[in-house]
Amino acid sequence: MFAVSKIAWAVIMPGNFLALALGLGLLAWLAGWRGLGTGLVLFAGLAFLAIAVLPLGIWLARPLEDRHPRPELEGRRIDGIIVLGGASLPALSADRDAPQINMAAERLIAFGALARAHPEARLVFAGGQGTLAKAPISEADVARRVFTELGLPVERVIFEDGSRNTHENAAMARPLADPQPGETWLLVTSALHMPRAVQVFAAQDWPVLPYPVDYLTLSRDTGVLPGIGFDLAGHLVLLNAAMREWIGLAAYRLLGRT
Repeated sequence: MFAVSKIAWAVIMPGNFLALALGLGLLAWLAGWRGLGTGLVLFAGLAFLAIAVLPLGIWLARPLEDRHPRPELEGRRIDGIIVLGGASLPALSADRDAPQINMAAERLIAFGALARAHPEARLVFAGGQGTLAKAPISEADVARRVFTELGLPVERVIFEDGSRNTHENAAMARPLADPQPGETWLLVTSALHMPRAVQVFAAQDWPVLPYPVDYLTLSRDTGVLPGIGFDLAGHLVLLNAAMREWIGLAAYRLLGRT
């Protein structure tokens, strides 16, 4: 299922899907199927224009990011903190011999800050390799080096380095963390990803307190509506991320993982 999900997403990702439609339309037009070719090219062109002008990604992402507000932790006992992988680039980190972090870097930063604020908490990092192409090192290896450079004692952290997706994050980390009934565990992951992650942990009989990070949209409470501007690349990145989560929620529900 892991390989199937990666291959399927590579095809249905909005940018790839529309580029494929555009290419097939051009081939159909050149092959003499002018009606089909014109229809596909027109569809892809208008869709790219809509993505460039309208904040479709924001409209899809904000409901997910607003679902779990960040909790107030002042004076509250935290028994454990778990952070999910997805913030590092293992292949590039190995090649450059230095930890390379992507746009989800706040996962690791927040985890370090929470660890210092709650010295009583058990700490878990869950993440192996989430790509089909194997890297020489895992996300856990990169995280270990990041935490060391940030001054977080890595001997406090339990590293789960075999998981490839959110379902495996929870399933493989649970026996290592051994959460007990009544304990309060913080889950640190991107706000966009949090709804799916919380449901996955619940399915593993591991209730967690969501601590979302890496916000990509303004909240509804600001009263600020997203502006409309011509930005195909920027809008497409957010649309891809939002669509991935909505599709992931549906797929995980069908597979019984949430």
